Amino acid sequence: MVQEAVEDDGGQNLVAEHLSPLAVVGVWCCSSDSVTTAEATAPLVVAALCEWRHWLEDLAERFAALAPPPSPAGSVVDPWHWERACTRLVTVVADRTQAESGWYEHCMQVLRWFLASTGIDEEQAREVVENAVGGRFGSWIAPDATEVEAVSSRLARTVGGHR
Repeated sequence: MVQEAVEDDGGQNLVAEHLSPLAVVGVWCCSSDSVTTAEATAPLVVAALCEWRHWLEDLAERFAALAPPPSPAGSVVDPWHWERACTRLVTVVADRTQAESGWYEHCMQVLRWFLASTGIDEEQAREVVENAVGGRFGSWIAPDATEVEAVSSRLARTVGGHR
């Protein structure tokens, strides 16, 4: 297993030691804190990539589960599907990032990825997400249920015209 292969000189599993279930990539802080010697940095890079891959795989599963059901050409998808997906994705990103600095940018990225995964053009997905989220979330502040509901409702109303 990849986790078992990532060990420091003392035999401690760096992934298990540094993984945080709430962080998207918890082992890596920034270059000034995470980059030291090649021997110390290489295992952190591997662990960070493993965490990132796990997050992307988790998102892929969520995207598949949250995607609206196929609809006949020309028909409109029930807005409930978009609202539910947005609510769940905003919530999971806020949780995983602990709503730290700039978390909302990654949240918007995840929402764009989700919309693109359902067949919405990337530029249209960017417009939909910017309209729904833009400026409504802030660093170090997890959104409350009312904010998530408002963003999800806006996204659901806006995406209807792009599908």
